[in-house]
Amino acid sequence: REMKARDLYQKYMITSMVAGFEPIEVASAAGCNMVGEDGREYLDCFSGISVTNSGHGHPKIIAAAKEQMEKLIHCCTYVYYNPRAAELAEMMAEISPGNLVKSFFANSGAEAIEGAMRLAKQFTGRRELLCLTHSFHGRTAGTLSITGNRARKKGSGPYLSGVTFAPAPYCYRCPFRLSYPGCGVACAEYVADVLREQTAGDVAAFIAEPVLGEGGLIVPPPEYFKIAVDIARNDGALFVADEVQTGFGRTGKMFGIEHYRVEPDIMCTAKGIASGFPLSAFTVREDIAEAFRPGDHLSTFGGNPVSCAAAMANIIVMKDEKLVENSEARGLQIIKRLEEFQERCSLIGDIRGKGLMIAVELVKDVKTKEPAPETGKIVRKLCRERGVLVGLGGSFANTIRLQPPLTVTSDQADHAVDVLTESLMEVSANL
Repeated sequence: REMKARDLYQKYMITSMVAGFEPIEVASAAGCNMVGEDGREYLDCFSGISVTNSGHGHPKIIAAAKEQMEKLIHCCTYVYYNPRAAELAEMMAEISPGNLVKSFFANSGAEAIEGAMRLAKQFTGRRELLCLTHSFHGRTAGTLSITGNRARKKGSGPYLSGVTFAPAPYCYRCPFRLSYPGCGVACAEYVADVLREQTAGDVAAFIAEPVLGEGGLIVPPPEYFKIAVDIARNDGALFVADEVQTGFGRTGKMFGIEHYRVEPDIMCTAKGIASGFPLSAFTVREDIAEAFRPGDHLSTFGGNPVSCAAAMANIIVMKDEKLVENSEARGLQIIKRLEEFQERCSLIGDIRGKGLMIAVELVKDVKTKEPAPETGKIVRKLCRERGVLVGLGGSFANTIRLQPPLTVTSDQADHAVDVLTESLMEVSANL
């Protein structure tokens, strides 16, 4: 008997770090749908952790990858001139905010962040880094060092020294016990206190996600980045925007930082850059790019020709099919319906999001805001049984994540909300 994937996983793959798999063997996927080996179809509202922004298997992206495969699969972009990497770098310069014109291509978000950290230090001549609590930047030693999430970091230290954390702009769980807007955006102003009292005055970069993804899709107030980045720059630091999860239309803008009218000095991207093909980048100002010297940085597989061809096709698809605009419209549609439903459901503590990066934070009591992680597990299971796949995460593991492909239709968005609200009502009725 041929072994099923789950049996092979158990016998040959390291999976002990995963709390539990969704019991689906994926046979195929197209658009917003995934199909299990049993033939059952699911509406995918998680996109492989916010990756397949242009949908699963978009024919134009597949065609571009196939065409490139027949010509060249690998040459090492940093030994020989790779035309696809050069063309993608030009595209990145055209769509990136501000004066970000030069890109370095790697394979994963963590690699992009690691490269940005190193480049910021070399450009500024400084050695410290300022980050946020509730943040997540990757699972390498360096990126875990700047991650403000105990659940991700436990058991892997010691970490890099010279890393300081400012309080995240988590309005629902404000560390100052204040309420926006009467708070005066205290979390942003407090960056000055952190720099003054907790660093050696040697901060090379302030690194932050425009929307904090693994922390629970935390959306900062509109003024946050203007205040915080100005404070950091006045202290001599660069601003590194971690757009690994927020980039490529996910928030209803091409890049999440565009919501805040702040231009980064370095921007890191991955996930949605090629809608499923492995690729990442950090894109910087020209003067910053020149800080690297021969031997300072490299990547064997970074800028792979096939992934670069897919990424270029992805960007064209996003523009031609107006996926960024659809992300904004469908996000507003979903949030409006969920906010209307919230009045009838005591399990929901907070609804927040931008574009198709939407969080429903579940609590045991709306007054105490005690997290309800077990409820989250049940809701995710009920959604799956009804044919809709959602994510579950956040710093307290109590946040339902809705992050479907940006190709999701109005009807599909309504169906996802119908299933989620039905699941929440079922749980609520059984409490």
